Amino acid sequence: MTYVNADALIETEWLAEHMGSTNVKVLDASYHLPGTGRDAETEFSQRHIPGAMLFDIEDVSDRNISLPHMLPTAEQFGAQMSTLGISNEDLVVIYDVHGIRTSPRAWWTFRVFGHEKVAVLNGGLPKWLSEHRAVSDEIDDPQRTDFRATVNNRLIRDIDQMLKNQDARQELVIDARPAGRFVGVDAEPRPGLRSGHMPGSVSLPVENFINPETKTFVSADDIRNVLSNQRIDHQQPIVTSCGSGVAACLISLGLYLVGNKDVPVYDGSWSEWGAREDTPVQK
Repeated sequence: MTYVNADALIETEWLAEHMGSTNVKVLDASYHLPGTGRDAETEFSQRHIPGAMLFDIEDVSDRNISLPHMLPTAEQFGAQMSTLGISNEDLVVIYDVHGIRTSPRAWWTFRVFGHEKVAVLNGGLPKWLSEHRAVSDEIDDPQRTDFRATVNNRLIRDIDQMLKNQDARQELVIDARPAGRFVGVDAEPRPGLRSGHMPGSVSLPVENFINPETKTFVSADDIRNVLSNQRIDHQQPIVTSCGSGVAACLISLGLYLVGNKDVPVYDGSWSEWGAREDTPVQK
């Protein structure tokens, strides 16, 4: 069975054919966890899909908040996308160097700010390279546009809403962190965080949705089977969470593909929940 909302994925063949189109803009939204020794900006400057611009997840964030890469204001997002040459009429195609790992964060961010003409490159840069397609180290100087951003609050959850949900349990919380961190046997990569998970949440690491060989999304049937094995109805009210609001977006994208278009992300995720003393934690 095909995806219900296949518009969220762009295949490499399609992008190769449409790269010169005026209203198709490509963004590299690669991001690396602290401690990996990798720098997305440096890697982008050395190799990227021709014409792509860098969507820096750390830079496109509210830097007045101590939590990592929290959503910016609509004004900031609009200004930064205007600088990147993105208009409200453009189809934005987003990829990352992992295959599909951090690009869904940018996909979700665009949707939060009212831009639905956005898709993730299926397989990302690894698939692009495996097909021997062109890359470049030249960085374009885009023509500034006027991107207008409005906030869709249906796609965001904050700490107060998550605490209320602990009592009401109206939304199922899916935790996209690795299983060892969910059960509390593996330490968090960011210091000072408690180990464990939110009571009532379920563990669904992102690897369940990605083919390890091709780095592409698994089929719609495979996504449904994964959810069924976890006794998750993809159409029920769901909110996704992870370590810092990046991996959660991949799960929300997977649910979007099989028919649930409005799966919000807890933006603060475990970086916020695990650092506070008033949040319940279960191991």
